[in-house]
Amino acid sequence: MTSDYPTPRSLEGTEVLPPMEEAPSPSPPKRGAGKPTAKATGEHGRSGDRFRSINLFVDATARTLTPAQALVWVILWRDTKPEGTARTSYADLARRAGVSLSTVKRAIGGLTRRGLATVVFRGSLRRGASVYQLKPLLKEAG
Repeated sequence: MTSDYPTPRSLEGTEVLPPMEEAPSPSPPKRGAGKPTAKATGEHGRSGDRFRSINLFVDATARTLTPAQALVWVILWRDTKPEGTARTSYADLARRAGVSLSTVKRAIGGLTRRGLATVVFRGSLRRGASVYQLKPLLKEAG
């Protein structure tokens, strides 16, 4: 059976290149070897702990706070680094929460009195931003 179509011509410079040498296929990983799992490295635990803390806060604690206290806590929670502290200034909190500096001061005071925030380092104009540690539940609840 012959084709009614002519044999296609290749354009100059588009010839098929010879196959590359194949790299040896990797042997299947041995059981228990290779990349550590997320559970082994603790990566899964950190993000799981973050979700656990925000869920506890929203479900059990937020309704007992003023809106400003709840918003400041959430902003600090969002700023919390893997080592467990958040570093920010009153002015930055006020700007992001859309409230005044005095409202932020009252909110931080209320959070610390209730045990939801601990001031690890009190910042100032010359010393930099304050550092906070958060807890998702009130002392009485947790």
